[in-house]
Amino acid sequence: MKLQYSDFEIVGENYIIQEKNIKVKRKSFVSEIKDKPYISIFLLSVIMLGCILSSKIINHDATYMDLLNSNIAPNKEFYFGTDSMGRDIFSMIWYGGKISLLIGILSTIISTFIGIIYGSISGVCCEIIDEIMMRFTEIILSIPSILIIIFTQAMLGNATPISISIVIGITSWMNIAKIVRSEVRQIRNSEYILAAKTMGGNFVYIVRQHLLPNFMSSIMFMVVTNIGFAIAIESTLSFLGIGLPIEIISWGSMLSLSEQALLTNQWWIILIPGIFLVVTLVCITNIGNYVRKNNNKKLSNL
Repeated sequence: MKLQYSDFEIVGENYIIQEKNIKVKRKSFVSEIKDKPYISIFLLSVIMLGCILSSKIINHDATYMDLLNSNIAPNKEFYFGTDSMGRDIFSMIWYGGKISLLIGILSTIISTFIGIIYGSISGVCCEIIDEIMMRFTEIILSIPSILIIIFTQAMLGNATPISISIVIGITSWMNIAKIVRSEVRQIRNSEYILAAKTMGGNFVYIVRQHLLPNFMSSIMFMVVTNIGFAIAIESTLSFLGIGLPIEIISWGSMLSLSEQALLTNQWWIILIPGIFLVVTLVCITNIGNYVRKNNNKKLSNL
């Protein structure tokens, strides 16, 4: 029996016209920019590209101390002025940005690696070992991170970009480990993981092939924000006088001269490096927040 048009009841006289007039609403350009951090990505890309290509941009030797031209305000020759040792701030920002970004990225790689391994071990172990490992993590989290970093750096001695990266990396893995542990405990009894164990897959193989793809999206927010956290910590240590020495140029070591600059009203020495540092941190934070919100939307749709 064939169904005919007359067999159906029409609800509403103008329903056909209304269906034709329904259009898919597209987001405006302004709302699209608000939803996605295009501006932050653009600014961060410009800063990173400028730091990578610093040798093509700088117009003075960033490490050269020209005492005859010390504390000069911004002008045509020195775009951002000079510091108390006669170094060109414009050249120092692009040259020192490489050091700051190196510290941020390297320390994040170290903390992410430790967090993934520690969290995975805690997630697959028995209840007793898991409890001990998580209590140890919470004890470390209860101590202010800046105190741990200062204490660890004091034991290592003279600060270098590599040593500061290691110190920040080995003291900032705890939050990543807790997220990884909770994700692993949810999927550790899945059939494909049990099958991999049955077929002789070792711990490294299971983490790389099965666990990592499942929790990587959950920790991306922490990974991105840890880069900004490391840059901020390096700047804080240099501001306190226990970070990189003045001869090693970074955004943090440039801000270590801020106290003297404020007393002598040389605003450009602290303001311009501070703007670059703040803009970089805000951009990284915005990108990290977008990653977190996007991941939460995907999880809510499951």
